[in-house]
Amino acid sequence: MSGKNLKLIKNPLSKENPITVQVLGICSALAVTAQVKPALVMAISVIVVVALSNVIISLLRNTIPPRIRIIVQLLVVAMMVILVDQFLKAFVYDVSKQLSVFVGLIITNCIVMGRLEAFAMQNKPWASFLDGIGNGLGYGLILFIIAFFRELFGSGTLLGYQIIPDSWYAANGGFYHNNGLFILPPMALIIVGIIIWVHRSRNKDLCEN
Repeated sequence: MSGKNLKLIKNPLSKENPITVQVLGICSALAVTAQVKPALVMAISVIVVVALSNVIISLLRNTIPPRIRIIVQLLVVAMMVILVDQFLKAFVYDVSKQLSVFVGLIITNCIVMGRLEAFAMQNKPWASFLDGIGNGLGYGLILFIIAFFRELFGSGTLLGYQIIPDSWYAANGGFYHNNGLFILPPMALIIVGIIIWVHRSRNKDLCEN
């Protein structure tokens, strides 16, 4: 893989991260990160939708009239979201119920529409595919970090498995209590803010641009 193509995957993980740098996709980051499992499923769903939508729009870019390009993009994204939603209902129904309407709201995710308009409309299919994978991974990385801390400190579990020993809990004579604040949406916003602050403090050039 060429250096240029590699950057399409690597840059969204840090320097061009859609959440910490571009501040996109925040709503879902707050809504689906109380547990790691639904956060990972949501991340994979966004990766699939943005990567495949990028490819389709790139293939059609020279035939789409400029006046209706947004409508065409929305139709393509809607088709991808419907396919992903049906797949989740068929194979991971419990997670699909947890995600509820948020899978459908991928249609309005600024990350997806932003990549279609800013990248896929100007680039070839392979580069567009890699761009979609990279931005989806960058989005998923932040979702995972948020969900990791929220589930661990809010429920004492990770992926549904008990991490905090029962002997630590006050009910069993220990000292620990799960922090219920972590499973509430405001804590997700606080964690996002901390991640953005840490990321930008380590990348001073991002603040200057």
